[in-house]
Amino acid sequence: MEFILLVVIALFAGLIGSLVGLGGGVVLVPATLYIGLNLGMIPDITPQKVVGLSVVMMIFTGLASTLSYMKSKTVDYKSGFIFFIGSIPGTILGAWVNKGLDLPSFNLYFGILLIILSIILLVRDKLKPVKWFVKNGMQQEFTDSEGQTFVYGYPIWFAITLTFGIGFASGLFGIGGGSMIVPAMIILFLFPPHVAVATSMFMVFLTSIVNSASHIALGHVPWLYTIPVIPGAYIGAKLGAALNKKIKSDTLVLALRIILLLLGIRSIIEGILA
Repeated sequence: MEFILLVVIALFAGLIGSLVGLGGGVVLVPATLYIGLNLGMIPDITPQKVVGLSVVMMIFTGLASTLSYMKSKTVDYKSGFIFFIGSIPGTILGAWVNKGLDLPSFNLYFGILLIILSIILLVRDKLKPVKWFVKNGMQQEFTDSEGQTFVYGYPIWFAITLTFGIGFASGLFGIGGGSMIVPAMIILFLFPPHVAVATSMFMVFLTSIVNSASHIALGHVPWLYTIPVIPGAYIGAKLGAALNKKIKSDTLVLALRIILLLLGIRSIIEGILA
């Protein structure tokens, strides 16, 4: 039964993650903790194992999404590698800090992060783009299928500093980092939205390889549960990338804001009352 539930969770995580550039960990981690610990369906699961499972899953969601976005030529590989370089030390440090977290602490800090992410998604469309980073950084151009040209960019030092922090959160909580980097790419660096999502998933793919290696070395990966999670997430990510090209994700992002907010509140309450 837990295998069926994990397939469904992974499919949904891959779909949502790929569609809006989140990576899927923000779905898989709380859902797996809930069925595993609250419902008692996976008695040997721990926060560390859920994070390990999530980062392995994100290799495949990131790969599936990147392969799809490569066909539409919306991946900015140069930016993806720069963001990846910044995230490497943060990811390793986050994985190391994760091993010392007990369940109440994990729930508390993860809940705070979810609420921050929901607020970021909530205000993302209401914030005015900041042009300083483009004017004072490395500039690039992108012309979409309709012939519209976008100029975007960033100071490399700032991008590396930002992605170090995002990498730390990714290693600590098993999230892809896309939920934080995509709003920054759109608001601060003026990335076209589709390029931001595609480049985010490319970075998620690269970062998850390092993240997974760190958690494997720490013994955090429950290999048995990767059997249902990997194919489910891969298929979900392919579907999400295909849908991203056809629909506007406004409705989905609205639902995700509410879900993350509720999950965050619930996680904080559990962390405090445990």
